[in-house]
Amino acid sequence: MEKMDEIVKLSLLYDFYGELLTEHQKSICEDYFFNDIGLSEIAEERGTSRQAVHDMVKRIEKLLLGYEQKLHLVERFLKTKDMIKQVKGYIDELVSYENVSEEEKNIIDKIGKLSEHILNEL
Repeated sequence: MEKMDEIVKLSLLYDFYGELLTEHQKSICEDYFFNDIGLSEIAEERGTSRQAVHDMVKRIEKLLLGYEQKLHLVERFLKTKDMIKQVKGYIDELVSYENVSEEEKNIIDKIGKLSEHILNEL
């Protein structure tokens, strides 16, 4: 499970900061993390050593983590997503009350749809 968590974390970092990498770095990152190609295969394909590819992968991870430490975009994204989910939870609670008027239900429905739209846009 730890490997999977690491891949999810790095894929989020890559989604936010991947465009800041060189084409070479992006290619190696995509092969290793997303296409599940081994270090030896990548090295052979590129005519380099396994150790060189390993070093590049570690350098890419460090770069992506460094960008996040400075910019906190992934952290903000995850916090925003959690807050929107909380809003949706509150909406579900409100809808369950029997004494909610039709007008209030319409407003609650609009807030729910807006929350869903925001979540989809993230």
